[in-house]
Amino acid sequence: MSLNPIRPWRNIERRKSRQIMVGSVPVGGDAPISVQTMTNTDGHDVKATLEQVIRAADAGADIVRISAPDQETTRALKEICRESPVPIVADIHFHYKRAIEAAEAGVACLRINPGNIGSADRVREVIQAARDHGCSMRIGVNAGSLEKHLLEKYGEPCPDAMVESGLDHIKILQDNDFHEFKISVKASDVFLAAAAYQQLAEATDAPIHLGITEAGGFVGGTVKSAIGLGNLLWMGIGDTIRVSLSADPVEEVKVGFEILKSLGLRTRGVQIISCPSCARQGFDVIKTVEKLEQRLEHIKTPMSLSIIGCVVNGPGEALMTDIGFTGGGAGSGMVYMAGRQSHKMSNEQMIDHIVQLVEDRAAKIEAEAAATAAE
Repeated sequence: MSLNPIRPWRNIERRKSRQIMVGSVPVGGDAPISVQTMTNTDGHDVKATLEQVIRAADAGADIVRISAPDQETTRALKEICRESPVPIVADIHFHYKRAIEAAEAGVACLRINPGNIGSADRVREVIQAARDHGCSMRIGVNAGSLEKHLLEKYGEPCPDAMVESGLDHIKILQDNDFHEFKISVKASDVFLAAAAYQQLAEATDAPIHLGITEAGGFVGGTVKSAIGLGNLLWMGIGDTIRVSLSADPVEEVKVGFEILKSLGLRTRGVQIISCPSCARQGFDVIKTVEKLEQRLEHIKTPMSLSIIGCVVNGPGEALMTDIGFTGGGAGSGMVYMAGRQSHKMSNEQMIDHIVQLVEDRAAKIEAEAAATAAE
């Protein structure tokens, strides 16, 4: 539960789910909602794929998925898994043997799509490989690849069809005494995905992987994901998320974290609160925020920073943030620390000064945390 006794309207009561492990990352139960992305490099290219995995992990990804369409890729997975700083999920479609090879290569999780993995016997072979090698699994239902008999039954992809597909495959896993699984029911249509996820959340206690699949480019996909995932997360549904963008996987991670941060479900790095700017601004807010976002990417310590162009809303926003800067006149503005006026600073020196203040505060917080842990 996201508990805020002072401002109870911010509370989110998370759906109760059982917990599984994806490698070293707990998913479900009371674990933090994990953020995932997927590589888009050639899976045969170990160096390029590992570099992308590491960049995603540095941006905050807890888990990274890699498509495994052929044997050359599953062979490459062995080295990738060995060197990766985060658990690797193998994305399997059509060829069930690729799932077995991926498990043998050391992946932490196998993602299978019930609509195209094959017969129940083949699914059972995949289950055995997962059990033998300590893998969890994700049942990945997708509106675009539902089983033929469900499309004939329902006439089109719909929430009932998607959830029935998922529950059918949950039964296969459970009948084989395999319980280390999570499940997703993704669609590119926000309404369809949201309805399917709500229905699924009531039908199973399995951890739920959230996503609006094939959401689109950076701007459009971010908006669709924020609406779809944001509403579900607000309802307490979701244990791990992936934002699907036609963009750099690092951008998916950033957007995912921003969605979680905006709901108070995860805290990582600097959350910048800034105004859109207008004729009242005492400095160039847009360029300032762009530069601060770039220069503060390395900060992982949770912190809030307000950058407001004038005194209309600036002091009020600064009351609610760890560090704030409000534009004034004569080429300078006011710096706030912990909601209180601290000192004036020139606009020219403001960016360097704020970066230093953030870095100093982060170092202090980390030192205090280390000292507490050592007691």
